Amino acid sequence: MAKISKAKYQEKLEKMLLTRRFEEKVSYFFSMGMVHGTTHLYIGEEAVATGVCCALDPQDLIESTHRGHGHCISKGIDLNKMMAELRGKITGYCKGKGGSMHIADIECGNLGANGVVGGGIPLAAGAALTTKMKNIDRIVVCFFGDGASNEGSFHEAINLASVWKLPVLFVCENNKYGMSVPLAHSMNITDISERAKAYGIPGVNVDGMDVLAVYEETLKAAKYVKKNGPMLMVCDTYRYLGHSKSDANVYRTKEEIDAWKEKDAIVKLEKYLVSNKIFTQAEIDAIEKDTRQQIEDAVAFAEASEFPGIETIELDVYAD
Repeated sequence: MAKISKAKYQEKLEKMLLTRRFEEKVSYFFSMGMVHGTTHLYIGEEAVATGVCCALDPQDLIESTHRGHGHCISKGIDLNKMMAELRGKITGYCKGKGGSMHIADIECGNLGANGVVGGGIPLAAGAALTTKMKNIDRIVVCFFGDGASNEGSFHEAINLASVWKLPVLFVCENNKYGMSVPLAHSMNITDISERAKAYGIPGVNVDGMDVLAVYEETLKAAKYVKKNGPMLMVCDTYRYLGHSKSDANVYRTKEEIDAWKEKDAIVKLEKYLVSNKIFTQAEIDAIEKDTRQQIEDAVAFAEASEFPGIETIELDVYAD
């Protein structure tokens, strides 16, 4: 394992905690009818976004998914503007008009979430093509789920990236279900990384419930991708909640969900940090308290912000 500073350990823990607390707050707001549309929560999968993004350089780019809050937070997005967007306020990233699935921040390297399954994969390949043509020192990371790996956009984009040796790291968040369809019912393989062979690129599996394992693998993958071209990294993870807030979650057993919760990445990291005397329990508690306060501050910012006025209804609307 590469040497990790105490500050880097803290960064990983903070980002996972911020994601977990943010999603819990959003879940509450949704239950109270305070968030409109739908939202896809990232609770359980925090180690993937955090492990990947903490291994990137500031100039590197990411392309997100419909389940993108964790990606946003891990890449360093403004929590205030993010919370305001979900509450439909004008101070949000899309001025309150985009909601959960359309948050982007080019300045911090987040090319944006995408409501279309697999829709971000060709966009990431395009960004990687720009990177190569302009000889920019960066890579592009593309997040997508196991269900998206069955989409044509995945196969077309990964083939193009392979042929042109584009600097893109394809990160499949394998949470075992494409909406309500289990993996075994949608593909005839058990190891998604095997698909990389068909395109002549490396494929690797990582424990997506271990933020340090994801971080280490991403460091190696980023070096490879920058020098040689694309790679497929599959992170085995699990969402604790339903596919979206409208999902009754009846296709999984409580025993299955509880078994995955025993592998919780946040609990695992906290135990590791204390048992290895990197942090004291008091320091862990202080970080927990601080992240909760950051979320409450973001809520206060969103609540104090205005809703868009009727005069803005035709602004930021584009049509042919």
